[in-house]
Amino acid sequence: MYTLHIGNKNYSSWSLRPWILMTELRIPFTERLHLFGPTFAAKAEAKSPAGLVPCLHDGRRIVWDSIAIAEYLADRHPGVWPSDADARAWARSAAAEMHSGFAMLREVCSMSCGIRVRLHSLPEGLERNVVRLEELWHDGLERFGGPFLAGASFGAVDAFFCPVAFRVQSYGLDLPPQADAYAKRLLQLPGMRRWYEAALAEPWRDPPHEDAIPAYGKVLEDLRVVAETSLSA
Repeated sequence: MYTLHIGNKNYSSWSLRPWILMTELRIPFTERLHLFGPTFAAKAEAKSPAGLVPCLHDGRRIVWDSIAIAEYLADRHPGVWPSDADARAWARSAAAEMHSGFAMLREVCSMSCGIRVRLHSLPEGLERNVVRLEELWHDGLERFGGPFLAGASFGAVDAFFCPVAFRVQSYGLDLPPQADAYAKRLLQLPGMRRWYEAALAEPWRDPPHEDAIPAYGKVLEDLRVVAETSLSA
């Protein structure tokens, strides 16, 4: 059975991608959680050559980085990418764009599942990212008929945008109806609801993540359990 090494569910958008992909496609795996903090890299290094998560173990074989994990799984399991060549090419391109782009969305709206934030403003770079997000989602949904980005079935391209759905929810990003409905569709997936519930139940707080949020917005609500541990301590 696969072993998937991940970080804190409240914060780790990169870990969510392979986790939700494997969960929704019913690919069995064992989960190993690594807490963020000063010893994180040292702990993860034993599991990943890069010292980062996510990292997938398949016996003695190790695959790291979310997009590499998706491609590795695609070689072994149906449904990761669409069977139609046009849809597959589009899905790979859209997932790669998410993997390497949307820098301002990541910076201003860092993933924190359990909070609700009102942004102080919408920086120009973030606005461009949101417009591009809307264009990309509209293109996929219209071109391949939905309800997912590359057609009728959830796949890797949707998994790569699942962290964005949490960001939309946490930061109240204003999207047009079609894009907003797609984000809500992702949030209602059984695996996404499981991830969200686990994120809210985490008692750990990572100060670098927490301290970055007030620079861009005001925390209106924190739905997580009361913090018990600061990971910098």
